[in-house]
Amino acid sequence: MTIDKPSKNERKREQHALQELGEYLIPLTNRELDSIGLSDELLAAVRAAARIKSYGALRRQKQLIGKLMRQADADLIRARLENFSARDLHEKRLFAKAERWRDSLLNDGQSALDNFSAETGVVDAELAQLLSELDRTPDERTEKALKRQVFRHVHDILVRIAQ
Repeated sequence: MTIDKPSKNERKREQHALQELGEYLIPLTNRELDSIGLSDELLAAVRAAARIKSYGALRRQKQLIGKLMRQADADLIRARLENFSARDLHEKRLFAKAERWRDSLLNDGQSALDNFSAETGVVDAELAQLLSELDRTPDERTEKALKRQVFRHVHDILVRIAQ
């Protein structure tokens, strides 16, 4: 009777996959790392890896993370990382949408403001006031500041309605 245990190559592939999964943890913020629910030892190793600059030392630290990942719940970690990835993608799309609206508002003025109000369902007097101030601004420095304010305002509105 033969027991089907994984070959050495299969075990190595699994270990490399765990190490690679652990490497995705390194650039995460402390808040994100805390929300994943890692063991204290793995959490300390990941935080240490984020501070290491030397290539050789970082490589060894990644190997340690891979070793510690063997005791961790890889499926849970993978699911949490996918959740972060989906949230980041949503935020990037929202940012890009805010940029497109800002450009449209700056170029088309009142017609773009009407379209923005119709699409979002938000009639915002402050945004209209910023656009009218932008038309009357005499210097370039004030104009740049107002454009940033228009973007922030549009982004805040889009974030509010996306929730």
